[in-house]
This record gives sequence, structure tokens and C-alpha cells, in this order.
Amino acid sequence: MERDEHDDIAPSPFEAAWDAVRAGLKRTVGARTFDGWLKPVTLVGFDAEAATVRLAAPSDFMASWVETHFAEQLLGAWKAMLPQVARVSIAAGGDAPRPALFVVEEEAEAPVVVEAPTVAAASPARSTGGGNFEARYSFDAFVVGKANEVAYNAAKTMAEGGTLGFNPLFLHGGTGLGKTHLMHAMGQEFLARQPGACVIYMSAEKFMYEFVAAMRAKDTHSFKARLRAADVLMIDDVQFIAGKESTQEEFFHTMNEIIGAGRRLVITADRSPQDLDGIESRILSRLSWGLVADVNPADFELRLNIILKKLEAMPQVSMPQEIVTFLARRISANVRELEGALNRVVAYAMLTGRTIDMEFVQETLADLLRSTQRRITIDEIQRRVCDHYRIKQTEMSSARRAREVARPRQVAMYLAKQLTPRSLPEIGRRFGGRDHTTVIHAVKQIEKLRAMDAELDADVRLLTRQLEG
Repeated sequence: MERDEHDDIAPSPFEAAWDAVRAGLKRTVGARTFDGWLKPVTLVGFDAEAATVRLAAPSDFMASWVETHFAEQLLGAWKAMLPQVARVSIAAGGDAPRPALFVVEEEAEAPVVVEAPTVAAASPARSTGGGNFEARYSFDAFVVGKANEVAYNAAKTMAEGGTLGFNPLFLHGGTGLGKTHLMHAMGQEFLARQPGACVIYMSAEKFMYEFVAAMRAKDTHSFKARLRAADVLMIDDVQFIAGKESTQEEFFHTMNEIIGAGRRLVITADRSPQDLDGIESRILSRLSWGLVADVNPADFELRLNIILKKLEAMPQVSMPQEIVTFLARRISANVRELEGALNRVVAYAMLTGRTIDMEFVQETLADLLRSTQRRITIDEIQRRVCDHYRIKQTEMSSARRAREVARPRQVAMYLAKQLTPRSLPEIGRRFGGRDHTTVIHAVKQIEKLRAMDAELDADVRLLTRQLEG
């Protein structure tokens, strides 16, 4: 796709690369420092002639601070994503969003900074909070599958504004599975239906730091009034207040006020309420009163659909089906990592003009593919198959030919051939010293039966997902 090399409008791959850079920096510098200094920075564009990424900060002071303290890290992060980037420019931009109230407590020479809210936020009880939500995180952009179907439907119900059969909504699941996406989607949908509403979204860590700042300023009343006036209050990653007694005390009372007033409360965590350590039992009990919905790791089918959905928004990108399948199968840790891999491939292809083929993808994602490659062993396959069919693992190497033993053994041989690099003779030896021709027969038999027996095919699919996940 041709474009003016001086065009300041960043195409979607650059925006995607910026998202990846931000995520990496957040992990590197910590959420507290990131939220205070780097989160308000926005991407302006990319000057191809100067090989310069242009960023904007809300003020001259912040632009100078970020330039002084983070320029090297920003450039390194950009070069890791896009090697063609030679320079990062940071300037004050009038259109850059002002940060919300935050407290940054840097170590060493960095000062303690309290950034006052803007005039628009002067009446927080009626603030919509819409500026906190990213438009790309909508319900339409969320790909639904069995792994997240309950959570998605619950989020839609919460956002529609009608009578609720549950409150609060507690979403839990690992990193990068879509919890934050659903939070942003809920906020935007609720505001679209009720434009004058007050919707507040913040991380539990931000809740804690704002509460501590309010106590230091001896102004907890304003903090409480702002949050408890929300029509919808959404707190992300509640596990971060574990062990923080005073914060949990305030959090508990805020929960009670919101729920007691008939307003909506949404909480997320990386674990279910029962598995959260360091959280008071009365909070866990209150969280369990509502609807607890898990967001599970995406299976292969869902990962495939996520890639296809993303590609729909990139009509200029030509990606063969074999590459789509390869990415969906190999990048299985979480959705965020999968989207990051896709964005990197697309961005590199656009910058280099190369065709997206298997060689290009493996070269571009070499580090990621190495880190995500999990070596599945034959022992692991045998254990999983035996657990599934409820037979003893010794049957894998026994001479018994009864159907209830022989078929699971053939399934295990088939999976060993598909999921491990082991040779046929080696596989045969691990199944009681059988000849490689026995393994070939087992593989062909299972391939034939999968096309005829839906139940067996479902078993093989399930076992494959379990082993790869």
C-alpha cells in the first residue's frame, strides 16, 4: 500500500507497535511509574524520511521529563519492535490528553508529583470518564468463544443498563485474556446508552495510591464522594490490594455503598475470589454474592477467529491461511501475545515490503517462537490420554489388545507423532518396544477414524488443546 512518507497519520500497525511498546515499558518500569509519566504520552506519527517516531506529552514539563528519563528506553523498545526506527521525538502537544489525578513516588532523584485534574474533571460526580476508555476495546471488537462466552454475556448485561439479576460482576482470568477489554467495552456501552452517567474505571493499584494521597492531603471525603457517586464503578486487578489493610477497609465500604445504592460494580482479578490471598474474607464474601465469571485461555478455534477478525480491519494485508493457522497454533499463551505477534508481522511486512510467507514469519517472530515453544513429551501424552480414558499408564506398554486399551494407545501414538519431534522407532520403543510399523498403523487408523467418528475426533481435539495449553 502506497502512502506519503511524510504522512503524520500513524497506520494501524504503528499504533499496534506503540501498544506493544507501552505494554513492555509498563512491565519494565512498573505500573506506578508508567501510569504517572508514560501513560499520558500519545503517538503522533512516524516520519519515514527521518526514521523518527513522534510522540506527544500533555505539557512541556512532562515532555522534558520523559525525554530526560525515558528517551533511551523508549528508543530501545521501538527498535525492538521496528528496527528501522532511528530516533524518538517527544514534544508537548495540545491534543494530548491530560492525565487524571495521580501520585508518582519515584525513587532516587525523582520528585513526588501530584498532577491536578483538569477543569473538565472539576465536578467528578458527573464526570463520564469517557476519556479513560479506548474506542478499540468495544464489544464489536471482542471475539467470543467458549473460553469467554459467559464473561462476555455478563458484561453485555451489565452495560445495557436494565434490571440486573446480579451485582457485582467479578471477572477473573490470566493476563492478556480480555478482562480489561471487557471493562472498556462496558464503560463505553453504558455511556452510549446513558450519556449523562458517571462511569469510573481504574486499577486497584490506582485506587490505592489515590486513597493514600487523599489521606496524606487530609481530604478523604472528596475521594469517597467521587467514587461512591459513580453509576458504574469498575476496579481492575483487585489482587494488587492484597495485604493493604487500610485500602481494603476503604474498598469494602465503597463496595457496600455502590451495591447498596443500586449502582453497578465490576471487579477483575487474575484468580477467583476463593483463590485470592491476602484479601479480607468479608470482601471475598461480598464479591462472591454477585456473578463470578472466568475468562479462560483461548482455544485454537478462538485464537484463529481472533486473527481473522483483526485481519478484517487490515484489508491491505495479504496473509495466507497457512500463516494464520501457524500463528493460532504456535502463539497460545494469551490473546495479547497473539495480537502482538500479528501486529509485528504486519508492521515488519509494511516497512520492508516483503511478502508474508512462512520464512518471513519465522524470521520476524524468532524470539517469540523460541520462548513459546513448549516441548511436549511422550510421557506427558501417555499420562493425559490415560487420565482421559481412565486406564492405567502401564497399559500404554502392555501387550493387551482389548479395544478399551488398544484405542487409547493408538490415540497416544498418533498424538506423539503429531506433537513431538520423536522418530517413529523411538515412539514405538516408548510404547512397550513396538515396531515403527505399528506406530504407522496407529497413526493411519486414528486419521481414518477421526473422519468417521465425531466422538473420537472430539477426544483428539480436546487432548491436543490440553497438551498444547
